[in-house]
Amino acid sequence: MALLQGTLDLIVLRALTAMGPQHAYGLAARLEQVADQPFTLNQGTLYPALVRLEQKGWIKGTWRTTESHREAKYYAISRAGERALGRETERWRRLVGLIDKLLPRES
Repeated sequence: MALLQGTLDLIVLRALTAMGPQHAYGLAARLEQVADQPFTLNQGTLYPALVRLEQKGWIKGTWRTTESHREAKYYAISRAGERALGRETERWRRLVGLIDKLLPRES
């Protein structure tokens, strides 16, 4: 499944809200697990998104030790990220509503 431009930020923010702090590999694995269709986030897609969200102040990264005793950066949504999630969710719902109106109804 391909991602529409701008949807990855919403997916990451929502996932971190639901799952709590996650490292990139854990986040990608969990998203693949919950997807109804094959959904693979490669490092070239996910890591730049995490960096971008951290630079915006929407998430905060903290270095911690994983269950397998490796150092990994865990990301958590910030208060600014929670506000952005609300805005992005509303924007997404408006877009979906428009697309739904434009698509033909199946009989």
